[in-house]
Amino acid sequence: MKDVQQNMLKMAEGMPAFPKSVHRVLELTSDINCDAKELVRVIEHDPVLILKILKLVNSASFGLYQKITSINHAVVYLGLNTVKNLAIITATIGVLPRKNKAGLEMDQFLLHSLATAAIAKILASKMGVPDADLFDYFLAGLLHDIGKVVFAQFVPNKYKTALDNAIKKEIPLYESERAAVGADHCQMGSMVAAKWQLPASLVDCIREHHGDTGENISDQRLSDYLFIANQVSKELKIGFAGESLLDEIPDRIAKRFGKNLQEIIAFIGDISGEVDKALVFIKN
Repeated sequence: MKDVQQNMLKMAEGMPAFPKSVHRVLELTSDINCDAKELVRVIEHDPVLILKILKLVNSASFGLYQKITSINHAVVYLGLNTVKNLAIITATIGVLPRKNKAGLEMDQFLLHSLATAAIAKILASKMGVPDADLFDYFLAGLLHDIGKVVFAQFVPNKYKTALDNAIKKEIPLYESERAAVGADHCQMGSMVAAKWQLPASLVDCIREHHGDTGENISDQRLSDYLFIANQVSKELKIGFAGESLLDEIPDRIAKRFGKNLQEIIAFIGDISGEVDKALVFIKN
């Protein structure tokens, strides 16, 4: 067990770090009175981030009539919050390796992650979560399966075995991972989130997003919404992250929503527009 923990720490350390600019974006925008000019200055010092954001905002998905040529213009046209979100999402996707030898198909993985993120955000909004908190739900969905990418990158042969056995034996992928790798993607993902210095609430819910314990969670609501969003994304078959089996909804979470999974899907409504937006991130 000690060897497994040491290997996981090495893998977490081997993942690319979040750019300093993104840490600064997170720091600035944690304040509701964030200075828009300071945020623009931070993004403008990261040429890669500028290019990606401008490419996204000028894509058909945003439907703008006028071409945006600067981050300052993007803030004016789209708003501070949207630009902040774009910066964090593009940076997150940018640090993920796009190829691996384990057979984890990254475009489908990203589509599942982005769909889960969008569903978590929509569900939270419909359930009355304040607008200022909604991006935390999106980010949790985006990063919930990050541990799979780490395994696919650093232990591809073992992880291919885990992926294959989960399908052949029709067992949850996290169980197959524990048998093949010695740990699961929830544990691995939480280590990476901690390394990236993300908030404790995100670290916790990544670690527990398949769990039923409800213990050691700093934001239980965030964790519960992520659990449901992940199940909805799998049920709707949006993308594929190595597994399609649904987890049984714990009593605690079922009581929170007062609905079964199909009723929650109906409550969320049409998410095709959000999926189309997610595709833009994958193509860029």
